[in-house]
Amino acid sequence: FTVLLGALLLRERVSGRAALGVAIAVMGLVLVGVTRATGGSWWPFLLVVLGGLGWSLGILAARQAAAPNPLHLTMWMSVVPPLPMLALSLAFEGPERIASSLTTSLSADAVPAWIGLAYTVLIGTVLGSGVWVWLMSRHPAGRVAPFSMLVPVSGLTTAWLALGETPQLLELFGGVLVIGGVLWASLRRRPMEPSPTTQALPHTAGHR
Repeated sequence: FTVLLGALLLRERVSGRAALGVAIAVMGLVLVGVTRATGGSWWPFLLVVLGGLGWSLGILAARQAAAPNPLHLTMWMSVVPPLPMLALSLAFEGPERIASSLTTSLSADAVPAWIGLAYTVLIGTVLGSGVWVWLMSRHPAGRVAPFSMLVPVSGLTTAWLALGETPQLLELFGGVLVIGGVLWASLRRRPMEPSPTTQALPHTAGHR
C-alpha cells in the first residue's frame, strides 16, 4: 500500500526492480494470509489488510510533514489514538471487564501484561515508530516501505519460538518469498564500471 500510494499520491518513482521485489513479497504475504484464513474466519485477515492501508496513509502523512524531530512527531501522533481505542474497548469488552482489569492490575498475574505494555510503548511505538518516521522522511517510500512486509515473518517466528505455534509449510514458503522479495527490492544495482578501453578513448581522441 505504501509503495502504491507513494507512487500515486506523491509521484514517487518506483523502479522495475523494486516493483518486482514488492510483487514477490506480496505473493508471500498472500500465502501466509490464505493459510491462516483457511483455519478460521476471513474477517481477521481483512481487518489486518485494512489496518495496513490505514497505516500506510499515516506513514505518508508523516513523510509529508517532514518533521525536524521525528520523535516529537511520534509522541504527538500517540495523543489521539487512546480516545477511539477506549471507545472500542468499552463497546467490545464492556465496563465490567475494564474495571476488573484495573482492580487486578497490581497483582502478580498482571506482570506479563505490564511487560507487554512497556514493550509496546517503548520499543514498538517510541523507538520503532520514531526510527520509521525518520527513515520515511529521508528516503523514498518505495525504498523503505518493503521492509514493513517483514512484520508477519517476524511474528510467525516469534510465535514459533515463544509460543510453540509451528507454522505450516506454505507459511514457511511464504515467509521465504517475503524475505527474498524485500531483499531484491532494497538492493541497488551497481553502475557498470567503464572498461579500460572506454576510459582510454577520450585520451586517445585528444592526441589525435
